[in-house]
Amino acid sequence: MKIMYDVKSERAEEFISDAEIRETMAYAEAHKDDRPLIVSILEKARLCKGLTHREAAVLLASGQQDLTEEMFALARDIKQRFYGNRIVMFAPLYLSNYCVNGCVYCPYHAKNKMIRRRKLTQEEIRREVIALQDMGHKRLALETGEDPRNNPIEYVLESIRTIYGIKHKNGAIRRVNVNIAATTVENYRRLKDAGIGTYILFQETYNRTNYEALHPTGPKSDYAYHTEAMDRAMLGGIDDVGIGVLFGLETYRYDFIGLLMHAEHLEARFGVGPHTISVPRLCPADDIDTADFKNCVPDEVFHKIVAVLRIAVPYTGMIVSTRETPASREKVLELGVSQLSGGSRTSVGGYVHEEEAEENSAQFDVSDRRSLDEVVGWLLDLGYLPSFCTACYREGRTGDRFMSLVKKGQIANCCLPNALLTLKEYLNDYASPATRAKGEAMIARLLETVPGERVRENARRYLKAIEEGGRDFRF
Repeated sequence: MKIMYDVKSERAEEFISDAEIRETMAYAEAHKDDRPLIVSILEKARLCKGLTHREAAVLLASGQQDLTEEMFALARDIKQRFYGNRIVMFAPLYLSNYCVNGCVYCPYHAKNKMIRRRKLTQEEIRREVIALQDMGHKRLALETGEDPRNNPIEYVLESIRTIYGIKHKNGAIRRVNVNIAATTVENYRRLKDAGIGTYILFQETYNRTNYEALHPTGPKSDYAYHTEAMDRAMLGGIDDVGIGVLFGLETYRYDFIGLLMHAEHLEARFGVGPHTISVPRLCPADDIDTADFKNCVPDEVFHKIVAVLRIAVPYTGMIVSTRETPASREKVLELGVSQLSGGSRTSVGGYVHEEEAEENSAQFDVSDRRSLDEVVGWLLDLGYLPSFCTACYREGRTGDRFMSLVKKGQIANCCLPNALLTLKEYLNDYASPATRAKGEAMIARLLETVPGERVRENARRYLKAIEEGGRDFRF
C-alpha cells in the first residue's frame, strides 16, 4: 500500500515519503532539459522565498551548463543578500567515542576493536576547552558516541556546565551546540535548560531500506525514532535545530530531496525550518574505506548541491567541516556555506594530545589541517569576515524570532557589527601579527558600511573599548 505524503505528519514515513521522493526524482529526470521550466524556477528563486523540494530537484538534475552557471551566480547573490561576507567560526569537541551502534560507515561502531576507546573526565574537558579558548574559539559543537552507560545524558549535561564555567585569560565559550544521539522530549528539555545553542543530528540517509542496512544494530537502527528526533527536540523547547545527511551513503539526489522535505516538514509543523544544514561527504577513517561505498559524490556535483540548497533555503545557515580540502571549502564558501570549522580535531582529547589522539581515536580523516589562525588569515585574504559571534543565541534571537529577522533582511543590522567586534577580540588576543594586520584593515573598511549612524557610532566605541581591554560587547 502506498504511504501518503503528509508534510505536517508526526510520522517519519509520511513526512519523508519514499514514494514522494521517487516521484520527485522521476519528475526531475523527465524535466531536466525543460529549459522554460528551469528558467521559471530560477525566476521564482530570485524572489528569495525559497523553492519546493520538487523545484530544487529539477535544478539539481539539469545538465545545461549555462543554466548551471546561472544557478551558481544566483547562489552567490542570495548568500550575499542574507549573510554578506560573514563566516561564522566553530570547532567540534569530542567527549567520548564509546558507542553501542553498528553504523558500518563510522569507525566508532561497536565491533571495531582496533580503535582506542576514550571518554574525557571533567578535568580533561577543562584542559581541552582551555586549549580551544587559547586558539580563540567561542563556539563549540559537542560530539559523542551513543552509549547509555558511558555517555548518559547526565554526562553531557555535566560537561556543558563545565564548559560554560571555564574562564581562562580572555577566553570563554559562549555557545555550546550539541550533536548527540536521538533522545526523548524530556532529555531535550534538559538540554534546553542547560543553555545549548543548536541541537544537531545528521540523518545520514533518508532511504529507510538503506538506512536500516547501514545501521544493523544498536538504538540508531530505529529509522523512525531517529528521523523524528527533530520533532521531539522542538517539542522539548529547542527551536534551533540543525539537520544534514552524509552524502555518499545513498544516491545524492535521493538524500538531497529528503533533506529539503525534512526542512519543509519542520517549517510546516513548527513554523520554523532548520537553523542550519550540514553537507558532509563520506571520507576515509580508521577501518572505513570509501571504496566500499558506490555513491560517493564528486566535487562538481557537491558544488552544485551546495548552490541549489542555498537557492532553495535562502534563510538557513550552511555548514562545511574540515572533511573538505581547503580548495573545496573555498568553492562552497562562495556558493552558500556560512559556517566553517577551523583548527579542528576529530578525536577524543585531540586538542591537548593531538598526535596520540588522532592516531588512535579519530572519527574521520581531516583534510584541512590548518590552524585556526591560518584559516582566519585565509578567509581575510579571500575577502570574508570571520565571525566569532554568539549574540543572537545570548539575546534570545532564536527559532522563529531569528528567522523573522532574516526574512525581513534585518539580521544584518546586528550581524555585521557583532562580527566586527568578535573579530577584534580575536585579533587582539590570539592572532599572529600578519593575521592581525589583515583583520584590522578589514574592520576599518567594513565599519563604514555598518547600517545606521547610531549603531555605527556604538560599534566604534565598543571597538575602542576592546582595544583598551574590554570584552563581550554585543548588539
